[in-house]
Amino acid sequence: MQAIILAAGEGSRMWPLTAKRPKVMLPIVGKPLLEHIMLRAIQAGIDKFVLVVGYGAEYIKEHFKDGSTLGVSIDYAIQEKQLGTGHALESAESLAEDRFLVLNGDILADAITLKKMVQSKEFAVASIRAPDPGRYGAFLTKGSYMKSVVEKSPSPPSEMVNAGIYLLSNDIFEALCRAPLSERGEYELTDGLNILASKKKIRIFELKDWMEIGRPWDILEANEKLLFKMKPSIHGEIEPGATLKGIISLGEGTIIRSGSYIEGPVLIGNNCDLGPNCYIRPFTCLGDKIRIGNAVEIKNSTIMDGTKIGHLSYVGDSIISVNCNLGAGTIIANLRHDNANIWSFIKGNRVDSGRRKLGVIMGDDVKTGINTTIFPGTVIESHFRSLPAATLKGLVCS
Repeated sequence: MQAIILAAGEGSRMWPLTAKRPKVMLPIVGKPLLEHIMLRAIQAGIDKFVLVVGYGAEYIKEHFKDGSTLGVSIDYAIQEKQLGTGHALESAESLAEDRFLVLNGDILADAITLKKMVQSKEFAVASIRAPDPGRYGAFLTKGSYMKSVVEKSPSPPSEMVNAGIYLLSNDIFEALCRAPLSERGEYELTDGLNILASKKKIRIFELKDWMEIGRPWDILEANEKLLFKMKPSIHGEIEPGATLKGIISLGEGTIIRSGSYIEGPVLIGNNCDLGPNCYIRPFTCLGDKIRIGNAVEIKNSTIMDGTKIGHLSYVGDSIISVNCNLGAGTIIANLRHDNANIWSFIKGNRVDSGRRKLGVIMGDDVKTGINTTIFPGTVIESHFRSLPAATLKGLVCS
């Protein structure tokens, strides 16, 4: 069975984390988001993939190659210009088999429901029940089947919304050829789906579990859910006097120095150097070649490869990209005094994150001076340099 994954977009809502890499390659519990999607599809019975790539295609191809490391085959289709989900699927038409699963590259769905979809003899779509269906494409239904998708309506026809997963055949390509250009100037897969639904029965499968990774803090939520499923694994060195409790994965070449306290679930990559006397709190994911200094505390954060966090620093509920360097005494605040939701930034616009605790979203190669203070919800552009004792807040650009 073949799956086509739409993974050509940049993920502009994830900026600055996607300034140099596509969203699908951002890490969730130590693996790219796209790899998690593929592993769930493999559990459902998929053994052949077509990855529709565009922005940052070289990162995807370098990581997955021909798919042999995952025990599957991978072909690549190029979407030169990102002109919508329908256009993305059309880019894979020459590689598509008679019957295939289509998955959006930012959706994590449960493997059990995916397997039921793969085994279905009918056309199928996946759905979730949403408390705010007007934010999504909502299904107009007839029994267990869809009649149409109504996009982001102020009066949605049901609480069953489109989860971005479809079981289709080559008939979809004829429908997409007839689909009009949307108001956004794109060719939408759902428009082709509506045309197909006027001729074919399309069954709705309700997902048991679903996560959309579309905003930086969604990475934190995904880690919180998936870390509990991680198997403990200790491959590095633990010095006498260090304490490890709970579910912890420790990579090869990593050293945990004396006096450090690690409280799982926590993932620590390869060739890291932690401590002495640091405190790593639950739901933290550290990449490879990371240095955590003396008396540093990290809580519920994702720290990507090559980053160094100097002594006497605090990092809470943050996403920090590759090769950053936090000067000694850098404090990242993650909580307002009034306990209200933290506001942050998406595509330059100030938005409510919906989270009570959120620290910084930091791009690649950022360096902070000693004793820098960072306010909750701050977004820092790649390559930014702060002066000693600086206070950073809001949208911080060079």
